[in-house]
Amino acid sequence: MQQANKIPRDAILRKMKQEISKGIPIIISGAGVGIVGRVIEKSGADMAVVYNSGYFRMNGHSSILGNLPVGDANQIVYEMGRDLILPVTHELPVAAGVFCVDPTRNMDRFLDSLGELGYSGVINYPTVGKFSGKFRQEIESVDLGYRREAAVMKLAHDKGFLTIGYVYTEEEARIMVQSGVDILAAHAGLTSGGDIGATCACSLEESIAHTHKVLSAGLDENPDIIPLCHGGAITGAADFEKVFQQTCALGFIGASSMERIPVENAIRQTVLDFKSIRR
Repeated sequence: MQQANKIPRDAILRKMKQEISKGIPIIISGAGVGIVGRVIEKSGADMAVVYNSGYFRMNGHSSILGNLPVGDANQIVYEMGRDLILPVTHELPVAAGVFCVDPTRNMDRFLDSLGELGYSGVINYPTVGKFSGKFRQEIESVDLGYRREAAVMKLAHDKGFLTIGYVYTEEEARIMVQSGVDILAAHAGLTSGGDIGATCACSLEESIAHTHKVLSAGLDENPDIIPLCHGGAITGAADFEKVFQQTCALGFIGASSMERIPVENAIRQTVLDFKSIRR
């Protein structure tokens, strides 16, 4: 199978900004299996992201496993891109979810290897931004914290990758923008909905307020970044439309909401349709 080629960052950004100028939102989708990558490319998505959580979610587990010590996050994303996603996406730019604070890898060489596979972008996932409290303090105290993630994102930017920064707080937004990310994604938490979605997610109103506050902090640092929303109660197009109209977000980056929940719904309904047939 033909492997994808790394698409230049400037070309990706130029196309995205053309969409924005027309009032069209930027839509980025997770791709945990090849058929998702192939379909979202044909459906007009602006970019795909390969997350280690996609491996888990599309195999029936919660996406939260991507943040836990189950498997090798960076190796999973390397192999998913090589074997599943990049062979079936030829014009769609694809970003790799990189665990940036991995001390067992030379991140300079690892980023080069991702580019050689055909990855065009990098996003900081899994991210220590997911953690708070005492555990977060301990991570930060041993140089495995958020600023180390930001440094790797800057390295990726300098290597010509399009960079997407997941941020949970206003401070993280400022840190990521100062590191030169092209896209800022305000993370509202684990996505609710479906069979294995979060049952403790914030409300849509809370997601809207959080998104606007975090993205505004990033835009204050650099008004040229592309601000996106993600997660929490933003589980479908109707939810996103409210966020799109009420915040400064210019698009959406979805994982569970773009691949897991639609697959769950479609398969469930298909089985019910077949089972409803009678003699």
